[in-house]
Amino acid sequence: METKEKQKLQSIMLDLNSGEAKKVMKAIKALESNGNSSVIKPVVEILMNGGLSEKQQSLLIELLCSLKDTSVVVEIMEVLEDQKFLTARQLVLSTIWNMKVDFSGYIDDFVYIATVGNFMEALDCLTIIENLEGPFLEEDILESQLHLKNYMESNPPYDEQRSHILSEIALLIKEINMNLSD
Repeated sequence: METKEKQKLQSIMLDLNSGEAKKVMKAIKALESNGNSSVIKPVVEILMNGGLSEKQQSLLIELLCSLKDTSVVVEIMEVLEDQKFLTARQLVLSTIWNMKVDFSGYIDDFVYIATVGNFMEALDCLTIIENLEGPFLEEDILESQLHLKNYMESNPPYDEQRSHILSEIALLIKEINMNLSD
């Protein structure tokens, strides 16, 4: 049974990469019902490579946002950590805060991305962190504080807007930390 599913997904992905408008649209529709976390990386690659119409691109982004299975969390985080997907990082971050999946266990990763990324990535990370429900592990909060401390010590704040976002994140982390102590 599993190989039949894999073959079906491979066929869908081939159609998605075909460049033929009708096949691409049909593949996007097929992914809505047959897609799973294994298609995240190939879909992000397709989005990065361009060649899609605006409608096709927005449908694929909607598809990513609609994923509800908790197995997508690990795949999405792998995409965010992979240098190969660096140009798509902001796009992936914006899909996360539209997803109905909990990323609370990765709060420190979002803080780190905010400290190394650009203004828009930091803004997306702030939005994600604001919407995390927890519970949070003390070690993740300590790691988050360390990322912020390293940023403040190593980088004079060149980008005032980004620095403002990072101070907002620092306040959120402080608040979460205080709630852990209670």
